[in-house]
Amino acid sequence: MENQVGTVRRRFFVPRPKVKDYAELNEWLKERCLQWARSHPHPSLAGQSVWHAYEAERPHLIPLQPRFDGYAERPVGVSPSILVRFDGNRYSVNGEQVGSSVQMRVYAERIVIVSEGQVIGDHQRHFGRGKTIFDPWHYLPALERKPGALRNGAPFKHWDLPKALGRIGEQLQSRYTDWDRQYVGILQAVPLYGLDVVAAACSKALEMGAFSKEVVLNLLNRSRDDAAAAEIEPPDHLLLKQPPVADCQRYDRLLQEVAYAAQ
Repeated sequence: MENQVGTVRRRFFVPRPKVKDYAELNEWLKERCLQWARSHPHPSLAGQSVWHAYEAERPHLIPLQPRFDGYAERPVGVSPSILVRFDGNRYSVNGEQVGSSVQMRVYAERIVIVSEGQVIGDHQRHFGRGKTIFDPWHYLPALERKPGALRNGAPFKHWDLPKALGRIGEQLQSRYTDWDRQYVGILQAVPLYGLDVVAAACSKALEMGAFSKEVVLNLLNRSRDDAAAAEIEPPDHLLLKQPPVADCQRYDRLLQEVAYAAQ
């Protein structure tokens, strides 16, 4: 066993890789393993690489079972700043959960917060202590009451938004005193239309040289593709016993039978 560990260490960790997190390390190791398998001969099959032997055996291998959903679950309370605490760090949840008790699912790499079977928070797990991990979209309802939080609110610093949506915010800030309120109005359209659709409307507004909430919302309404309602069969009690006949001569016959005043 020690020889195998030493072989793997020399093969893949000399020189020692420099990565920012475990996800990057795992991806780096995967690429190195594939590269090694493609370039090294199989120890017992002459003329074949390790990769070629694996490809020949792959159809006969037993498929992997679905990934085991392994986590530790515990109840936690949501603070007034819509945060839950775990292992010295804090994670944000949906803004409607203030003061309630929710379930936290602790994975090796993620923290998932659930309320009544619905996921209300999903974050990469952070180690160490004293960190606060925000999802800015969790605080979108609060912005309706306090749009000024966009200026210096901690959840909104370094908010990773689509380029067009960010540029609209910059244009609003440079042109209007109530830019934050207008920008919040655009952001609130995201749950209704989707982030990509709102970003496309912002891009179109930028091309038009029109920078206001009303323009963006108007473009969104005009671009909405209302799907045609599906046809449904009426119930039996609503079916006509005598379907109408397309016969315009019926009106002429009615006129012949009705007395009317001469002009």
